[in-house]
Amino acid sequence: MADVHGRSRVFTGAPSAREVSRTGRVITVVTWLLTGAVVAVSMSTAAPFIDVHSAGYATGPLLALAVDGCFILGLQSDSTLARFGVKAGAWATAFRWVTGLSTVWLNIGDAALGRDLVGVVVHLIPPLLLLLVAEAGPAWRRAMGRALAEATAQEQADRDEARHKAEQAARAEREEAAQAAREQRDWEREQAEQARLERERQREHEAALAREEQARAEARERAEREARERAEAAREQQRAERERREREAAQQREKERQDREARERAEAAREQERRERERREQAERAEQERAALLAGGPVTEKLPEPQAREIVAAAVAVNLPVRTAAELCGWSTGWVSTRYQEHRDTSVLEGASA
Repeated sequence: MADVHGRSRVFTGAPSAREVSRTGRVITVVTWLLTGAVVAVSMSTAAPFIDVHSAGYATGPLLALAVDGCFILGLQSDSTLARFGVKAGAWATAFRWVTGLSTVWLNIGDAALGRDLVGVVVHLIPPLLLLLVAEAGPAWRRAMGRALAEATAQEQADRDEARHKAEQAARAEREEAAQAAREQRDWEREQAEQARLERERQREHEAALAREEQARAEARERAEREARERAEAAREQQRAERERREREAAQQREKERQDREARERAEAAREQERRERERREQAERAEQERAALLAGGPVTEKLPEPQAREIVAAAVAVNLPVRTAAELCGWSTGWVSTRYQEHRDTSVLEGASA
């Protein structure tokens, strides 16, 4: 596979940014998988080992988790610093090894005390691998960072060289273009001088023709002006006649409009009078009906509910007390009070909607 400058990566050995990023992700994923495995093993082997030698409540899981957490902290810190080519120093290395060896001992302690050599080897493998990865991972990252920086510097040098060659070619092209432009300007000046002389001769000829044409144009203009004046006088007369007819038509329309408005006002007055008469008649009929309903006097038995409702409605209309309305219809004052409240609510709703 070749890069943008045609060099084969097999010969240069320079990794691309994508390759470095992919390798970094592989290292990170494998490191975290191994870390998870070590944490799982610690929770299953180190925690029981600690509980056997400690009487505290949940000491095993907490201590195993704390040691593994410190080891993971050291791994993550070194991994982050390695991306920028920075070393954390002796204290970070000591912290990483102390936590790593603590994880190793917590995993192999039970097998070591039991003189189980196979168990020691089996439980030693995960934390030992993780400890080695903790040392090798940052070194790998720093080495790949240096290789990437070298490749980037080489590519930048190639780009600078290509840009320099391009600038030289462009400068040569500009010089050739400038020379061609100068030659073109000289030729254009000669052509312009010839054209100027030709234009002067043409202008003299055109001036003579223009004077003749001007004389003919003045004659035509006088004739056209006289024709326009006659046409304008005719149009003015027609316009005056049209305006007179329009004034007469407007006066006629205004008279018709006034007559129509008078008829509409008369019709509206008659309609208003008819509505007033109907309202007065309705009010008189309602008053008579209420008077007829309220003229019956107190009753000793309950009247039918529809008739009782009509009596209550009439009592509400004339503002009779609730007790008086109850005596007139024979129903209880509570029932009559409820009907009074319904009528008030209805009046409020009607007033709000209006």
